[in-house]
Amino acid sequence: MTMCAIEPSTGHADTGQADAGHADTERGSRTEGEGVTEHGDGRPAPGCVLTADGSYAARLAPVDGSLVPERWTLDGPEPCAVPLPGGRPEVPGTEVQPLGDGRVLVHRPADGPHGGGRPGRHTFSLLYPAGSGTGELALGAIACPDEGTRLRLLPPAPCGRRAYAVAVGPRSTALWLVAGGASGPERLAEIPGRCSGGVWLDRAGRMLALDREAGGRTKSVVVDLGRGGEVSPLLQLTPESDDRVLLADPDSGLLLIRSDAPSPGRARLGWGVLGSTLPVRFPECLRLPDCTVTPFAIRPGRAPAPESCSVALRVDSADGVLGSWVGVWRPGLRQLRHLPAPEGWLAGTGLWAADGVLRLPCATPAVPCAVALLYPPAPEQRHGESGPYVPSEAESPAPVSAAGPAMRTTVPAPRPVPLQQAPLGALVTK
Repeated sequence: MTMCAIEPSTGHADTGQADAGHADTERGSRTEGEGVTEHGDGRPAPGCVLTADGSYAARLAPVDGSLVPERWTLDGPEPCAVPLPGGRPEVPGTEVQPLGDGRVLVHRPADGPHGGGRPGRHTFSLLYPAGSGTGELALGAIACPDEGTRLRLLPPAPCGRRAYAVAVGPRSTALWLVAGGASGPERLAEIPGRCSGGVWLDRAGRMLALDREAGGRTKSVVVDLGRGGEVSPLLQLTPESDDRVLLADPDSGLLLIRSDAPSPGRARLGWGVLGSTLPVRFPECLRLPDCTVTPFAIRPGRAPAPESCSVALRVDSADGVLGSWVGVWRPGLRQLRHLPAPEGWLAGTGLWAADGVLRLPCATPAVPCAVALLYPPAPEQRHGESGPYVPSEAESPAPVSAAGPAMRTTVPAPRPVPLQQAPLGALVTK
């Protein structure tokens, strides 16, 4: 049984093209200095990593031909960046992640200059400003003896005090606590199958959604860290479909998913609700030909009204001619609004402010640290848009930098119900 609903088209033709998830993500949409793909499932890596509350960001910044960890402070009166160079330059494959106290976690693989030259060895350290230099606290290392094992950081935990990683092996995935533990990296759980993705489902940092590949199919599961890494199903639309969780809002329960259940072999963006029996829906307006569409930020809505949320999406043209821009969508509306990306946007990163303004980190040679404020149009404006939007210069948002005006600041979910149990129901129209 297929537990999904397709919303009627608002003028977008089905071209038969595969949408996001099947487009070539190596076509040049990655920003300079990026390392590995963040989620391990083919989605383009974001230009930087934000803490869950948006106070800090971290990235690998190009400096004189080398990569240097850089921390951004975003909760002050003005955005500012602090480089955190180590004794040697970093290499592609290094990952950085900010913690809530302003320190930056750095993960270095074995083939980097800090890895010790031992195959399968991954080191972890915390970087922080120390006078005119960089302080570094070594946390320890993880050894992955299997040659095919890939280790990567998970998205920042909601608490801001801990950081996690997964080591994806040929037949199973190990979940590790790499920062915030008692002493060094701590192995928490072993999950059968190869896992990608990684989405936090609650604000306590207990429920983690992973996309597990087993038996030739990918299904999302929940790992309960409060119960020793217990694994249970989350997203299983049909036995033959590949179903992934991309983003979640713990307040309203909104889930952004990708699945080929409605069109086998062609992944589509859809949405569901945690802890409810509402069906999964796949809006036609989110199906763009020749584009990769990736959600990156949700403006929390009212519980239990996920339709009141706003979702920011990164849209990349497949041929690279139009570059990347921003899409804004609400589950309660059948339209996707296309907005120009500011110059130097660290693509795929941003945060909604409480007043509905979308804050996008940017970096250009002239302004190396800035936050652009994007004001999405009201719902009654720009009706019926569904195709790629080419912005005009007059609509481009102005970045807020250290030299500009002050930046605006922003100051228990139910246990998930496997969405396979949600009834199809009648198509809801608004």
